[in-house]
Amino acid sequence: MSNLNSEIEITAASTNTLLSARDLSCIREERVLFEALSFNIAAGDIVQVEGPNGAGKTSLLRILAGLSQPYDGSIYFQDNNITQHRETFHQELLYLGHLPGVKDEMTAQENLEFNLALHGLDNKTAEATLAKVNLLGFEDALASHLSAGQHRRISLARLWQSQAKVWILDEPFTAIDKLGVEKLEQLFLQHADNGGCVVLTTHQDLSLPAERVKKITLAYRFY
Repeated sequence: MSNLNSEIEITAASTNTLLSARDLSCIREERVLFEALSFNIAAGDIVQVEGPNGAGKTSLLRILAGLSQPYDGSIYFQDNNITQHRETFHQELLYLGHLPGVKDEMTAQENLEFNLALHGLDNKTAEATLAKVNLLGFEDALASHLSAGQHRRISLARLWQSQAKVWILDEPFTAIDKLGVEKLEQLFLQHADNGGCVVLTTHQDLSLPAERVKKITLAYRFY
């Protein structure tokens, strides 16, 4: 399936479809980023949104997460329009954007406990979860004293506790070392194998088996 400015390798709708886009169009600053974009993302899918800077990758992810409105078209979670079933969808969504959302005046553990509680997750295991992202020993350090990569890992630690079916991740590998990337990729596979889906953007090449990664490729449009 394709449209005027994108290539899509996504399966047709099925009984295990989690997220669907129907005839999406997006316009930013009077430029059409994409139009008539339709696809289905099923349980078990890992989907990479790729394309050059300015093609609309972040805009598409924000629309899928219900954080931005498309110029035209709709998003469905399990065949329900997310604008009409927002609370149900958000209970099954974990979205991580470009910014890690870390408060400098709080420690690493306090930041994670706050984020977990904010999303209804168990914050009693924050310290153990920090160990999974190689932050054990930094749990009591103020975030203002930590590096950009450590900030990112505080944010990503939520993935190890999330029960949400839909993960939408904008550049999750930013400032993460090779070992951290490998751990994340294995977590993505585990999440997909457990019936969830992962939609992500990344400027890095994925090391996952090619047959496990589906692509939405956006092209830069000049008009």
